[in-house]
Amino acid sequence: MSSRIPLPYSPKVLELFRSPKNLGRMDDANAIAAAGSLACGDMITIYLKIDEQAERIIDASFESYGCAANIATASLLTEIIKEKSLREAWSISWKQLSDELGGLPPIKYHCGILAVGALRRAIRAYYKDRVKPDWLPEELTPDERHALEEEELVKILSKRISVGRSGQDKDQ
Repeated sequence: MSSRIPLPYSPKVLELFRSPKNLGRMDDANAIAAAGSLACGDMITIYLKIDEQAERIIDASFESYGCAANIATASLLTEIIKEKSLREAWSISWKQLSDELGGLPPIKYHCGILAVGALRRAIRAYYKDRVKPDWLPEELTPDERHALEEEELVKILSKRISVGRSGQDKDQ
């Protein structure tokens, strides 16, 4: 028997979890990317509608599979980036999201990292077949690398768990 201690979420996290903004698929998006893993239960897909002339985000939405912090960070992110230039949106950090949410429990920092990771992947995807601006780094940023590390860690852990379970099945 395991005991579960409720996490100390801020009122803002709970509000956005209960009533997320911009939730759902966007069929006319011109940039889409995901971060996370269904294996751990936290995954975010970001959809961006970008004004190609101004390189400005005119609409944003998300799909989330995960916890309250996952949904709240993605919801807040989509609100913050609307009407921002891609360069301005690129500069948003997971720490900024956490601060604007009134803080996240340390065990949930990865939710902000995944949200920012998905946004940056979407921006990179947008520029894949376009001239890359000088502000877009060639190398992955620390936040992008952190999102990749989170995903790799989950793959390793889920393999170990499934191997452990298959061993248990043989014994029973």
